[in-house]
Amino acid sequence: MSVMVAAELKVGTIYGDTMNQEYVYMPASEIGLAEPVCIFEKSAVRQDISLTEALTLVRKLSLKPACHPRFGRSSC
Repeated sequence: MSVMVAAELKVGTIYGDTMNQEYVYMPASEIGLAEPVCIFEKSAVRQDISLTEALTLVRKLSLKPACHPRFGRSSC
């Protein structure tokens, strides 16, 4: 599953939980890089994380493809 989630993050899919306002995504500027940085957003706080950490958070928090309140639709 993590391979599929990584591939989806790399093409711009936003994973999140709209009720808890938690989102994991890869900024467009990072797509195609060897060591991409992802963003973990909780409420209004943003934190840079590695792709490995992003995959762990998606799994642990049971995040699904979601609509980001500011960036709009991804794969929802």
